[in-house]
Amino acid sequence: MATYSEWEAHVSEKVKSEGVWKFYGYRKALFFYDLCWQDCEQLLKHPLGRAVSEQLIRSAGSIAANIEEGYGRGYGKDRVRFLGFSLGSARESKGWYYRAKDLLRPEVLTHRLSLISEVIALIVTEIHYSTQHR
Repeated sequence: MATYSEWEAHVSEKVKSEGVWKFYGYRKALFFYDLCWQDCEQLLKHPLGRAVSEQLIRSAGSIAANIEEGYGRGYGKDRVRFLGFSLGSARESKGWYYRAKDLLRPEVLTHRLSLISEVIALIVTEIHYSTQHR
């Protein structure tokens, strides 16, 4: 997979034109999902990986989806509520990556856990900012 910069250069301008694109956590969540998609292809090669990949792709997709929904509702309590859902999905994804540790290369696991930790921190910061400035 490409680096974040390479990935971002190939994202459709239609996606980048949305207001939610300004939130760095959203961009990192989309990048995480694309990496997760590739990892799930690897997980599906092992019989025990199927259940993990189904949960992982669902939770990873929910991160960006909830950010999108929250931003679609403007500012205030609704946005914070959906950011909270996104945070829960990010933490769930981290757990599913841990559960997949025996089916992924160590460097892949390390990268994904670091990336999702970054996404979690960005969402927590956005929630904090949103609750302080409404």
